[in-house]
Amino acid sequence: MKRVMFSLLAFGTVLFTACNSNNKREAEPAAADSLKKDTMQHGVATEDKAPTLVPITFTDVDVKAATAIKEIVDYYLQIKNALANDNASEAAAGGKAMNEAISKLDKSLLTAVQKKVFDNTEESLKEDAEHIGKNGDKVEHQREHFATMSEAMYLLVKAFGGGKIIYHDHCPMYNQSQGGAMWLSETKEIRNPYYGNKMITCGSAEEVFK
Repeated sequence: MKRVMFSLLAFGTVLFTACNSNNKREAEPAAADSLKKDTMQHGVATEDKAPTLVPITFTDVDVKAATAIKEIVDYYLQIKNALANDNASEAAAGGKAMNEAISKLDKSLLTAVQKKVFDNTEESLKEDAEHIGKNGDKVEHQREHFATMSEAMYLLVKAFGGGKIIYHDHCPMYNQSQGGAMWLSETKEIRNPYYGNKMITCGSAEEVFK
């Protein structure tokens, strides 16, 4: 009788241990799934973060001057799209056209304050546009100048607007030692001009100008 009781107790202990082990194994995947779900939700929330709305500084720009600035911005966007498509010759065409558009702008149409802002960006924009225009077979060289061009263009668009909604995008990979590189885009969709098809979606929209 004692042997029977001992066997029953031993069997019960084994059964309890096995069930407890199974419950633990079932709980672990559930916890992992929960963690995975939380991580995915956090990732979606980060990606869906809306860019900051930035007001334009000058809202009283002469119509002809505003049209000329829009033309400059449009050629910049041509360069940006060409680089995103790894098309150095198209980027070169945009650089040449942009240089001409900058030279054609009648600065007498700007107020003294507006002219000062434009003058602060003009030299950099023209120099980078010239380099991009002359290097239709060197896309990486064009991208180097596009990075500095974008910084000057940011100041221009922030001051005068671009005649349309413009997004300020950021790539953390290009010029990593300097904290990445920025560019401007007419669409919220990320199309990276610094890496083209290698990493076309690398980056995020940080600000929007309306």
